[in-house]
Amino acid sequence: MASRFVSADIKGKFILLGTGTSVGVPTLGCNCGVCCSRDPHNQRTRCSAIVGLPEGNLLIDTAPDLRAQLLREKLGIAHAVVYTHEHADHLFGLDDLRLFQFYLGHAIPLYCEPAVEARIRESYSYAFSNVKQTHAGAIPQLEFRPLGTEPIKILGAEVIPLRLKHGPRFDVLGFRFGDIAYCTDTNEIPAESLERLQGLDVLILDALRRKSHPTHFSLEEAIEMARKIGARQTYFTHISHDLDHATTNAMLPAGMSLAYDGLRLSLS
Repeated sequence: MASRFVSADIKGKFILLGTGTSVGVPTLGCNCGVCCSRDPHNQRTRCSAIVGLPEGNLLIDTAPDLRAQLLREKLGIAHAVVYTHEHADHLFGLDDLRLFQFYLGHAIPLYCEPAVEARIRESYSYAFSNVKQTHAGAIPQLEFRPLGTEPIKILGAEVIPLRLKHGPRFDVLGFRFGDIAYCTDTNEIPAESLERLQGLDVLILDALRRKSHPTHFSLEEAIEMARKIGARQTYFTHISHDLDHATTNAMLPAGMSLAYDGLRLSLS
């Protein structure tokens, strides 16, 4: 019998699945102009991305909106996940991975730092229970794989982790794939990571809102950092309802713009 499983071919593509802040846009209970906007670019799910690598699709984070994001992009599967950090808006779609074990024939690999693994084991304790399950697929089958700041080969491609600071308490990771780099949830990029960000075609960078924030770049801070890095094109992500897509893009410097859900980029 032919399989009913289908998935769009995204090899060589980098897709932003979500570009919104931790509460998403529209924001619950808000009637501001951005939250009520009819511009689809102002509808922002929680931050995540997917990369079509030579040997499969690599998710960056499992946002709470993951199922809807993958359905929207007609993506039936991910072959592995790499995590930036352990915050809920980047983690709590993990249970949506349960079906992938049937398509892959094995547990889905999760590449993460120890703090992320600890949070997953705590938050999804049922996935690691010794209690016999009632049926296949009752829990996600997961396989942790260590991740640090050294380059690593995942799904046939070199992935370069980038140490970032997310306020005074959290170390997080960004990632470089060829000439594209993804740096969400940060307000400080250490010198060693700045070196790894030289020569980019595309930079995807945190820019939460206009006012300063203790753990995210403001728009002006992000513009300054983007100028320092000097990528050919910069897209800002992790965007709140403070930034209207069209209005903000009209005032941004050349080579910079707000990202949006579903933005597709080509890997070099």
